[in-house]
Amino acid sequence: MEFERAKLDIDGAVGTLTLNHPEVMNAVSPEMLGGLMRAMDAMEDPKNGIRCLVMTGEGRGFCTGANLQGRGDNSGARPDAGSALETMYHPFLRRLRNLQMPFVTAVNGPAAGVGMSFALMGDLVLCARSSYFLQAFRRIGLVPDGGSTWILPRLVGKARAMELSLLGEKLPAETALERGLVNRVYDDEKLMEEAKKLAADLASGPTKTLGMIRQLYWESTDNTYEEQLNLERQMQRTAGYGEDFKEGVRAFLEKRPAQFKGNRSPSAHEAAREQREEHQGDEEKNVRHDRALQVLGRAVFFRADFFGLAGFDAFAARAASSARRAQRMSFSGSS
Repeated sequence: MEFERAKLDIDGAVGTLTLNHPEVMNAVSPEMLGGLMRAMDAMEDPKNGIRCLVMTGEGRGFCTGANLQGRGDNSGARPDAGSALETMYHPFLRRLRNLQMPFVTAVNGPAAGVGMSFALMGDLVLCARSSYFLQAFRRIGLVPDGGSTWILPRLVGKARAMELSLLGEKLPAETALERGLVNRVYDDEKLMEEAKKLAADLASGPTKTLGMIRQLYWESTDNTYEEQLNLERQMQRTAGYGEDFKEGVRAFLEKRPAQFKGNRSPSAHEAAREQREEHQGDEEKNVRHDRALQVLGRAVFFRADFFGLAGFDAFAARAASSARRAQRMSFSGSS
């Protein structure tokens, strides 16, 4: 699927979102952000069946930051450099953060400025050996953005984050791996092959649960320990109601690979409603059963009163047998 300065390729359950303006090393423009947002719409459309997203760049670069072409304004006006962040960049970044599926970034070349922020949004960050990262903002007199001042210190600590931002030095992929900034480094020609292989593995898993795992880790950095325990409890309850959990347990007991569907787990509210409906159904069955026994009891006493105690014993035995049959039928119908 082609969009303005972006494209989305679908291979089975894996979607590959590509920043597509190689002439400027995929520098970000308003047009590209619009195209990326429309690509995200298509990616999240259930009919496309995407269960894992890979993001990469076309050509030799991943993304070299904001496209500065046309910004050389000599009129003396002072544009609001933060406005574009609020209206264009932040909505896209929030959509990446709130994805309900695993998200892999394949950094195939330079990732500079906001391009570095895009790259580090991945749950798993894979790099070509020749790629590098660069906090380029200081070179044009701007502060880091795209959430990098939030992400970097949480990945490499305040000292390393300050160093990267204040000095604006290139950080090669191998060094980024050593510092824990990225997950894996591959030879350039192997990067996309390995990224798609990893994404296919994730896409075949319990992807709704994997989406909840990524949400837990995003929330963990700001939560207290008690808040995180409570969130884990809520998420576990939701996951436990899902079909993938049932399939995982069955597969474990049957000693076979699980066939996960990535089914949406019902919310706690939906699950509670289902439980109430099931409980109400059981109560209705019990009421019907009790009424049947009451009618039968009245017949027994009528028979005893009318025919005397001599014929009562045999009738009572038949009545007890009928009651047991009715009870068995009631239980089998509720299972």
